[in-house]
Amino acid sequence: MATNSAVLNRLEQKGAEADQVIEYLKQQVALLKEKAMSTLVLQASLREEKKLRVENAKLKKEIEGLKQELIQAEIRNGASFSDDVPQPIPVASSPDSKDQIKGEDEEKKKKEKVEKKGEKKEKKQQPAAGSSDAKPVDVSRLDLRVGCIITAEKHPDADTLYVEEVDVGEASPRTVVSGLVKHVPLDQMQNRMAILLCNLKPAKMRGVLSQAMVMCASSPEKVEILAPPPGAVPGDRITFEGFPGDPEKELNPKKKIWEQIQPDLHTNDQCVATYKGVPFEVKGKGVCRAETMANSGIK
Repeated sequence: MATNSAVLNRLEQKGAEADQVIEYLKQQVALLKEKAMSTLVLQASLREEKKLRVENAKLKKEIEGLKQELIQAEIRNGASFSDDVPQPIPVASSPDSKDQIKGEDEEKKKKEKVEKKGEKKEKKQQPAAGSSDAKPVDVSRLDLRVGCIITAEKHPDADTLYVEEVDVGEASPRTVVSGLVKHVPLDQMQNRMAILLCNLKPAKMRGVLSQAMVMCASSPEKVEILAPPPGAVPGDRITFEGFPGDPEKELNPKKKIWEQIQPDLHTNDQCVATYKGVPFEVKGKGVCRAETMANSGIK
């Protein structure tokens, strides 16, 4: 009996020890599971970080590509067609894009600072005696001539523009780009006499360099090309009674001379082109006029 009791006690002790071992193992298993979960979370975080880095690199490349496209579009189209340039596409914020935007802002501020300095310096400079700045800003500064539009064709890259070859009395014709497609049929642009403003600074219009401007009576609804008097030939100068003087070789765009003179150009009630009421005249041959447009602006 005593032996059985001793054996029973030992079995109970072993059972208790076994329970303790099982509890310990459960704790170890729980710890191992927790460590495994932490490792998985860490690996997921590393994968996500790597993915974000790749996306940021793509965004940076896209931003640079869009910037270059914008620059090339501005170069091709010229300033007067800037509204056709695609606007930048908003992108997700990233450290690389923020740095680039910050750099562009700093570059813009530097450029504006330089331009302001140049404007202040220009204001301080007094015009020298006999210089073009000492001359009055009036129609005598414009080089207006009779010209003949030899040929005209549609601009290859713009639906509203013609590209013309115009004889203005020089050794070779000038190329002129005009926004007249909606107002004058192509067949009426061929071998046609006109008045040309010849001393504007040449400017590219959709990739074609325009070397003069066809003068027209203009309203929001209608445009008509001004016609010289009968007997006028290419190269004849347009003059204005009471406004003597030789025109500028080339108008300085910064001085806005054309922009100051243009508001005073109109056709009168007899369709004659005038500056402050004084007719556009070819000496000895007559005045210039629009076909039907009276009391209209000229540009």
